[in-house]
Amino acid sequence: MFTLENVKYKDVLQIQNLKIHSGKVTVIVGESGSGKSTLLRLLNRMVNPTEGEIFYNGKNIREINPVNLRRKVVMLPQNPIMFPGTIKDNLLIGFKFSEKPLVDDNKLNEAMKIVKLDKKLDDKVDKLSGGEKQRVALCRTMLLEPEVFLLDEPSSALDEGTEDIIIKNIIDYVVENKKTLVMVTHSIKIAEEYGENILEIGNGKVIRNEMR
Repeated sequence: MFTLENVKYKDVLQIQNLKIHSGKVTVIVGESGSGKSTLLRLLNRMVNPTEGEIFYNGKNIREINPVNLRRKVVMLPQNPIMFPGTIKDNLLIGFKFSEKPLVDDNKLNEAMKIVKLDKKLDDKVDKLSGGEKQRVALCRTMLLEPEVFLLDEPSSALDEGTEDIIIKNIIDYVVENKKTLVMVTHSIKIAEEYGENILEIGNGKVIRNEMR
C-alpha cells in the first residue's frame, strides 16, 4: 500500500526502503523523539519529505490531491482537537469537513460502544476527561471509514485495562472491515500482541521491521 524510497525528512527521519502492506496492522514503536509521529504525518502529506519518494497504491503521493488523500488516509494525532459543543457535534464534524453524508444517531452510538464511551450524544465535550476526549476523537475517525487509519498513541490518556479493551475493539473493527491500520504506541505489550508488522524506529531510522 505504502512504499517509501530513500525518504528523508530534515534531520528527523531517514528511511532507505520501507513497505507498509494493505490490510495489515502495522505498529510503530520507539523512544520519544525517534521520528514515529513524523512517519505517520508523511503518509498523508501533513508534511512532505525533504528527499525521496512515497507511493500510495503505486502512485506518488505528490501527485495525489492532499485533501483527497486525507479522505482515504485519516490521521488521529496524539492530542486531537475538540470542537465546542456536544459529543454529537464533534462526531459529525468530520463528515462536514470531508463532505460526506451525515449518519444517524444509531450509527454514532454503535461507534461509541466500540471505544467504550458511556456518554450521551448531547453531553458537552468540555465536561469530558482527557481519556474520554481521546475516545471521542477515535470514534470520529472510525466513523469516516477511511481506507487507512493512522493513529498516533490513540490510548495514551487511558488506564491500562481500558487501553487493552479499546485497542482490541479497534483492531477487530479494522480487520472485520478489511481496513489498514498504522499505529504508533508506547506499549510494547500492545505491539507484540496485535502487531502483524512491527516497526521500531531509532534515531530516525528503521531498526526493526518484523512481519508476523
